[in-house]
Amino acid sequence: MGDHDMLDQEEGEGRKTPGTRVFKKSCPNAKITVYVGKRDFIDHNGQVDPIDGVVLVEPDCIDEGSDKKVFVQVLAAFRHGREDLDVLGLSFRKDLYEDNLQIYPRPRSEPRYRLSKLQERLIRKLGANAHPFTFRLPGCIPSSVTLQPEAGSTTKPCGIDYEMRAFVASAPTDRPEKQSSVRLAIKKLTHASHSPHDDQPTAEVSRSFLMSGSSLQVEATLDKRMYCHGEDIKVHLIIQNRTGRTVRKIKVSARQFAEICLFSTAQYKCVVDSIESEEGLRIGQGNTLHETYTLCPTLQKNRDKRGLALDGQLRHEDTNLASSTLVDGHAPVSAEERQRLGIVVEYRIKVRCVVQFGRCGS
Repeated sequence: MGDHDMLDQEEGEGRKTPGTRVFKKSCPNAKITVYVGKRDFIDHNGQVDPIDGVVLVEPDCIDEGSDKKVFVQVLAAFRHGREDLDVLGLSFRKDLYEDNLQIYPRPRSEPRYRLSKLQERLIRKLGANAHPFTFRLPGCIPSSVTLQPEAGSTTKPCGIDYEMRAFVASAPTDRPEKQSSVRLAIKKLTHASHSPHDDQPTAEVSRSFLMSGSSLQVEATLDKRMYCHGEDIKVHLIIQNRTGRTVRKIKVSARQFAEICLFSTAQYKCVVDSIESEEGLRIGQGNTLHETYTLCPTLQKNRDKRGLALDGQLRHEDTNLASSTLVDGHAPVSAEERQRLGIVVEYRIKVRCVVQFGRCGS
């Protein structure tokens, strides 16, 4: 995706500060070079990290008297088909968000942002031909999501991806020439903080059986509502058996639902982790079971599942299971927002009790 560069160490008050990692990428004719400090930008409950960096523009990049300018652009798009078919006139890409900045020559009316420390250091090192840029993304746009392709696939996977471009053109809507344009993949990821006021999710179901006067009651409770990647999910079960049948097996599973909401509604459903009760379980009539089962959904357990939603994936980098889709922190997603978000991801816990001649699920 781009070369890694390291800013020189700086000395101050008799000590050295370590170098800063920088992502760098140039266009084919080497007239434009983009420098950014990171490619992962986090959405903290609607507040997204600013996308900032510097573009180094060579003095002979634009001919004298030309009306061309240098633009930086951030694009978010949903790709739902093979990229090589675009050349046949079949578009499998829908743009979801776009923002543009003209950085050279810089318009006087453009609002000025305070430079970050990285931008200041880059400008000091690169000189007067380095031009800073800053994008402020709204929190209501989708996060990067990739649908895991089948094993061995070499095509670009479906999903929502973000891209930063720097190019020479007369207007930001013009098609840029490849020789004078840079494309750098970036990611917008979700990080939701825990709230001490969140309730513990609880579900309860009661099931009656033929020729049995009483019912089987199953209650499932989670220890909290929100979990981080790699964190254990503890499912507390209370099973009260008042029927004449015996519970022989309990299966607890975590399921991911990825709903594609743009053109026609489609849903991918994947079991991302599961656990079963030990052999010999018997919950007879009049007995009650209190038990806690632990799940830990990770990508390592699910690499062979096609259609599994992942956090946006850059080439040669590992990632995680996709984060749940949130709007305004913890609010649920409405039907109108689903269309705009493209892919909505959520997780559910399912409990299944197997009894003689029947099943009971919560």
